[in-house]
Parts: sequence; structure tokens; C-alpha cells
Amino acid sequence: MTPAMCEAAGLQDLKARSSQGRVVWGRDIVAPEANFKVLVIGGIHGDEMSSVSLVYHWLGLAATPPAESSLNIHWRFIPSLNPDGLFAKPARRTNGNGVDLNRNFPTPNWARDAKVYWEQRTKRDPRRWPGNRPVSEPESRFLLEQMDSFKPNLIVSVHAPYGVLDFDGPSVPPSKLGRLYLDQVGIFPGSLGNYAGVHQRIPVVTIELPSASRMPQDGEVRQMWIDLLRWTHDRLGPVASAKP
Repeated sequence: MTPAMCEAAGLQDLKARSSQGRVVWGRDIVAPEANFKVLVIGGIHGDEMSSVSLVYHWLGLAATPPAESSLNIHWRFIPSLNPDGLFAKPARRTNGNGVDLNRNFPTPNWARDAKVYWEQRTKRDPRRWPGNRPVSEPESRFLLEQMDSFKPNLIVSVHAPYGVLDFDGPSVPPSKLGRLYLDQVGIFPGSLGNYAGVHQRIPVVTIELPSASRMPQDGEVRQMWIDLLRWTHDRLGPVASAKP
């Protein structure tokens, strides 16, 4: 990432604030005849810096799409949902209140399952603390509000560093994006994939980049983008090719 790339992104204040009062930034890119909405989110975990960078790069590709990606899509890009974690020194997974945002969404039986999972499976790992109650955090509340108001047909959530592709929800999942192959890692109490994909029936593609601190090569970033567009066109319609 460079300062010039950040400026060129043209982000706008989404009128949301983090737990420490930082602005949550984003940008919409809307095709002339958009009939399909995609929400792309990076930086749910603040120490996964590559996820933030990937969303910036994809935003740039969406703003100047190649001919084969001319789909009627309304994109909403949110590069960093957790700016407090991103700008902490050192960067950290949790938000400013020490909550793992990707365990804070209101899945059924959250009060029972999230606590049991945290205590028994993570051995009370503070990096994975789900919070005292579901959607206790301003960042997770904001994302739920986005789901209610924007009403995405697809959510793409970018993470790192497991180097796989995950999927939750209806539809046939993509088999690969670039060099990342489908390897569904399971369901976690309070996760976005569990809440939105399984219970709200909104397809959620979760990308796990291979490194939290290093971006894939430019060609790989572009290939992942093209693969996402092709799968979206083939599987999730109606997404018609844009008219010339």
C-alpha cells in the first residue's frame, strides 16, 4: 500500500465509529444497470494487514474493470472494519475493547455456545474473546446495519493467514480463487460466516490469504478478482453482462 493508492481509493466516511472513535471508511462502485449487491470487507482482525490491502487493490480493479468483468454489480468496499486493531502498536486481532469481532455476531445460542467455545476450545485465548454479549461492539453493530440497509446478495470477507478459501450459505461455492482452494474450515459461534451465511442465507465467501503481512503478487490479486467475478456471474445470478 502507498499513500497515493489510499488517496486514489476515494473512500468516504460511512458515519460509523470504532470503539475508540476512529472513522470506518468505505466506497460504493455502482455499475450503470446494477442488479446485484456485493459487500467486501477487510480487516475484521486488525493484525491481518494483507486483508486490508487486498480490498484496496480490488477496489481499484472495480473502479477500472477489464472487459471480462463488466458485470451489473453494486459494490461496497470496507477495507478495515477494525481500525483500532489495525493501528494499535503492534497491530492486534481484537478491537479497542479487546473483542474478537468475528465471534461477536448474534448466532443462535450465542450466550451458551460462544462462551463454551472460548473456554474449552481456545483455552480462554484473549485474542478470541467473543465479548460479554452478541453485537456488543460498535463495529459488529455497524456491519449488521449494513446487512439490513444495503441488503447484499453476497458478502466477501478477507482474512489471513491460512491460505484457503471458505464458504458459508446457499449456492455452490467457488472451487478456487487464484491459488486458494476451497477448504471449508467449520462453523464458529458468533462468526460472520455462521451468522450471515448459515442463518441469514446470504452467501459468504471467506478468503484466507497465505500471509497476514505480505500481499500476494499483483498477478495473483488480479486472478483472484477475475475468478470471483466469473463465479459470481455463473452461480449467483441474475448478474447480466453490462451492455456496451
